[in-house]
Amino acid sequence: MAQFTVNAHRLDPYKNFKFRLKWDGRYVAGVSKASALKRTTEAIEHRAGGDPSSSEMSPGRSKFEGVTLERGVTHDPAFEQWANKVWRINNGMGKEVSLKDFRKDITLEIYNEAGQLAIAYNLYRCWVSEYQATAELDANANAVLIESMKLETAGWERDQNVSEPDEPSFIDPAA
Repeated sequence: MAQFTVNAHRLDPYKNFKFRLKWDGRYVAGVSKASALKRTTEAIEHRAGGDPSSSEMSPGRSKFEGVTLERGVTHDPAFEQWANKVWRINNGMGKEVSLKDFRKDITLEIYNEAGQLAIAYNLYRCWVSEYQATAELDANANAVLIESMKLETAGWERDQNVSEPDEPSFIDPAA
């Protein structure tokens, strides 16, 4: 079976450097890194009482690992505003957490080299478990100031409504 159905000529898998993240119906500016989406299902060993010489394995609970996002620090307060919904200093007793809207569904979109949407994943009921306002500061460095956050998720799945795009072929302008 071909790896690509619409673009059977394509041999290379998608690259990992063209992606966008969306929550609350808008794209989040400047996200430059997202950790892997990882799901682990426990293996449960069991055996029948009348068969002491062998055991079987069955799937148990599934766990979705947190997703870490990084981006350069800008004036876009989206990361910090979301992190503040989980806990905010000086909000007063009982108002540290915004239980109403601290969880969000987000979409991770992956694009091919031509900038066409190729794959999307929906991450459900995410909330911020870690927020880092800045990376370590270093006066001798020549780097971008980075903020990061870790999202806990109730699960994720590939968006089956996103199909393989019909990739354009190169047109020689000299021809």
